[in-house]
Amino acid sequence: MDENSLVRRDIHVPLTCTKCGKANPEYKGVGEYRCSECGFTMYDDFGIVRNYLEAHSGATQSQVSQATGVSMETIRYFLKEERLEVTSSSNVMLSCEICNAPIRSGRYCEACSKKLRLKSEAEKSASHKSNISGYGKTMKGESGARRFIR
Repeated sequence: MDENSLVRRDIHVPLTCTKCGKANPEYKGVGEYRCSECGFTMYDDFGIVRNYLEAHSGATQSQVSQATGVSMETIRYFLKEERLEVTSSSNVMLSCEICNAPIRSGRYCEACSKKLRLKSEAEKSASHKSNISGYGKTMKGESGARRFIR
């Protein structure tokens, strides 16, 4: 899998109740699922990691992975997706993908994120302006009466 891609398909999500076997448990939020038949609560990978970190704050990525069985790649995905963040007291931080500045979660530092947002808005604006055609403007390659026959 491409590390820059934030689309993950291998995150474990409970599809059936592990207690009664009923399909499609109801999603309750923050990684928690509840069976509508028996009321049993299950967790996806994010819920498992979240619950572990609530009980063991300050645990390292490898400690969380070993204790929960969730891969380090999946935990890194949660960090880059900003669903988790590195504690402020940690010696290890993530790095901005552009300038390598230390960050606690996400892919970019605040400064690079702002630059990317401004660049994207400028490109969108320029694209919008170039696609405008209206009164008094001619289409490229069209001349004379042909413009008016559409």
